[in-house]
Parts: sequence; structure tokens; C-alpha cells
Amino acid sequence: MSAHARASADTSVAGAGGFAAGSGRPSGRRDRHGLELSGLGSGEAGEAAATWYESAVDSLLFFRGDVAESVAELRRVAPDAPLGQAFAAYLGLLGTEESQAAAARQEFARFRAAADDGACTAREQAHLTAAAAWLDGDIARAGAVLREIAVAWPRDALALAVGHQIDFFTGNAAALRDRIAGALTAWDEEDPHYGPLLGMLGFGLEESGHYARAEETARAAVERQPGDVWGIHAVVHTLEMQGRFAEGLRFLDARRREWGDDNMMAVHNWWHYALYALEAGDTHRVLEIYDAALDPAVTSGLALELLDASSLLWRFHLGGDDDRAAVGDRWAPLADAWAARRDGPHYAFNDTHAVMACLGAGRVREAEALLADREEWATHPHPGVTNHTMTAEIGLPVCRALVAFTQERYEDAVDLLFPLRGRFATFGGSHAQRDAVQRTLLEAALRAGRLDLARTLLSERLALRPTSPYNWLGQARLADAVGRSALAATARERAAALAAPGRRSAQDDGPAAAAESAAPGAEAR
Repeated sequence: MSAHARASADTSVAGAGGFAAGSGRPSGRRDRHGLELSGLGSGEAGEAAATWYESAVDSLLFFRGDVAESVAELRRVAPDAPLGQAFAAYLGLLGTEESQAAAARQEFARFRAAADDGACTAREQAHLTAAAAWLDGDIARAGAVLREIAVAWPRDALALAVGHQIDFFTGNAAALRDRIAGALTAWDEEDPHYGPLLGMLGFGLEESGHYARAEETARAAVERQPGDVWGIHAVVHTLEMQGRFAEGLRFLDARRREWGDDNMMAVHNWWHYALYALEAGDTHRVLEIYDAALDPAVTSGLALELLDASSLLWRFHLGGDDDRAAVGDRWAPLADAWAARRDGPHYAFNDTHAVMACLGAGRVREAEALLADREEWATHPHPGVTNHTMTAEIGLPVCRALVAFTQERYEDAVDLLFPLRGRFATFGGSHAQRDAVQRTLLEAALRAGRLDLARTLLSERLALRPTSPYNWLGQARLADAVGRSALAATARERAAALAAPGRRSAQDDGPAAAAESAAPGAEAR
């Protein structure tokens, strides 16, 4: 154990954030990080419960699909274990699935009604408090409690991992970075879970704009454990934000066996792959990837997967006639998949992407019906429900702007989006995900003839990503609009030159090969 870790072990038991860290009935069992576990039982059953807990934490950190099975087994062999119940609640919430959250809320309520709070440690009680807050809709409070746990017990991997996702869902880039950074020196660098922490930190650094440090940290995570798909994801985000799309394609191609299948990040990382290909102008390849890896017919239909599909197709929706025609009939099944869920007002970021699907499929009335439902809900007070603020302040105006854009009311779309553009993060997602909304604003400004605003937006984008073909193509359109044809031609030439390294020749990876390699399970075959 490192000196930092030893120091933390000596001091964390003193508690922090109001926790009396030594309370609760000692069980004699501790996890791999030295933290006490209660309610596991004795003998072989207790050993089995501890093993299932460790397996669940490990699977959560590495985004393995067996995490739910491990938690279910933990609850089966140790139904009184507080962390088993808190873990199950977290799993019911992490997917942003309304039905799963409702089921988790019922299960958790049954446990709390029969539980003896004095039988768990202060750390475990804090987890129960965080889970209860999130189940009640107070995502912000849950994140704050988990942060307090991380201060008092910085080697609580469960608290760090769940808190990290909450920071992502709420778009809190500083917390996404600092929650992990603040705990890192308490960890031994040889700990098997140190690598996933680096991946989390890398993502937080990227979202807060520290790209060089983010890439260094995320690559270190992947070097330690090549199967760390969240670390891979952090590298991918860092390259995306710098416009290094050709390098991103090479990075993902070299590691396809690690990320391309059999993990909970596979669909999302295929989305990133498609974004790189789209930046290169390889629309045929993008749609092959969509069909093989993102289409609702080949995914689970979970909101976070449908969200990626909507986000990708919306980028085509923002394009010209050729781009929209290329999508063909892909929008309708996606809109059907969203409609079949019958979601209520659970997470505004999901609602936005459901509206995209409705509009892309030409179902404006369905989009307006969803908006009307959320507007009615938002008119009533919902104290402590984080999604109420997300919906009322960001989600609804963004959705109204998407409808306005689709109805060719471009001035209205600009007027709705421009005042909010510095606050889009507060309804969740990453910079890469929210770029679909930023692009909508830019496209609306160009079509509305708001050329001063379009120039400003493009100038900002080029300052951040001067190697983005998309940005240079936008610059060309702006130049055309103001009658500067020579400048437009130069910008298009620049875009073509930048896109070229990301395009593969037909001999290198033809359409059939790309679709086959993109299909889930292809690497196993």
C-alpha cells in the first residue's frame, strides 16, 4: 500500500460530512479496499456474499453485462446486506429507465420498511441515503451524499463509480473531474481498480477542457487494462473534441476486440466510431454502422442506446436533401421504438432524443404530444426532483426548437436555443452528445440568414477544432451566403483535405466488410 493510501486508511475512519464512520455493528468482513461490509452473514454464505459483492463492483467498473446477475446473487444469499440493496437501487437508476427505476423503488421501500438501520455502518447508511434520494428524483442530493462518502472513504469504488455517472447525467463537468481526482491519492497504484479510476478521471478532464492531461490519463488506464471500455471511451472523447477523427478511427480499429461487443458500452462506442466516419464524410460507412450496431432492431431498446441512434440520424436531418435521403426509412423504426416505451417525464435528455426521432420520422404531432405532456407536468411543483428543473429550463425549450427547425421556423429555433447555449450541459450528456443541439443552432442561424451569429458560432467552433471538416464546410456555406465564392472554394478544399485521412479505400474496408465487422458479436465469430 502506498504512503497516501496508508494515510487515508488511518484518517478516513474519523468520518467526514457529518458521518460517524465507526457506527454500526462490526461484521468482521471487509471488501478488497479495506471497507467494512455488514449483513453478509457468516460461514460459507457470508463468503459467497462477499464474493458476489466484489464481482458486482468489478463488473460495474468495467461495464460488464453480468453486473445485474452478481447483484441479484448478492441479494439472494445476503438479503439483509445494505450495500446489496443500495447497489440494486443504483442499477435500477443508472440506465435512466423509468420502468426499472419504478421497480427498484418498490424493492428498496420493502427493504427499508423491514431494515434495522442500526445494523449497518455509517458508510452503508450513507449509501442507503443516496439511493433513496435518487429514487425520489433528487439526483443532485444523491450526488452530494456520494461525494461525502468519497471524502470520508475515498476507496469506496461503488460510491465513486455511481457518483461519476451522476455527474455525467447532470452535466457537471467539474464534479466529473474532481470527484475522482479528490480520491485518487488514497489509492495504491497497484490496485486493480486504479485503472478504471484513471479512465473516469480522463473523462472528467476531457469534459472540463483539459485535453492533453485527459488523453494522457485515459491512455494510461487503457494501457493498464486493455478491456477498460470506459477508459477507451475517455480517449475517444478526447480525440473527438480535438477534431482528431482519423486518429480516433485508428485507435478504435486497433482495439475492436476489447470494445466492440459484449460490454455495456459497445453501442455507445460504435456511435463514437460513426461520428468519426461522419466527420470524414463517409456517410455510406456511417449508415452501415448504424444498421449493424445502432438500429433498434439489433440493440436492446434501452433509452441510452436509442439516444445514440437518434443523435446520429439527427446529424443527417440537419444536412441537405442528399443527407436526408441517405437515411431512407431508418427513422420510422426508431420512432416506433421510442413510442413503445411510453416514457413519462423521467429524464429530459432522453425526451429530447425521442422528439428527434418523432420529427425525423415526420411525426410532428407525436413530438408535439410529448411536448404537451412534459409542459403540463412542468407546470406543477415537484420539489427536489432534479428532472423538473432540467425539463422546464432546458429540455422543453430545446425540444420546441427542434420542432421549429423541422417546421422551417428557423428564426424561432435560433431564438429558443441561443440564450441557452451556455447552459445545455445542465440537462446532462457530454459535449459530443450535446453537439447535436449546438449544430441545430448553427444550421438554424445559417438558414435564417442570421449571418453575424453564424459567423460567430463558426468562429468559435474553428477556434476549438480547426481540423474539423464539418466546421470548414460551414465556413464555406457562410462565405457563399455573403458572396465570397473564392473564400468558399478555399474552405471546401480545406474540408476535403482534412477529411481524406479518415476515408478508407474500397479495397481497404469495403461496405460489406465494414457492416460485418460492426455487427455485435462479429469479433467472437
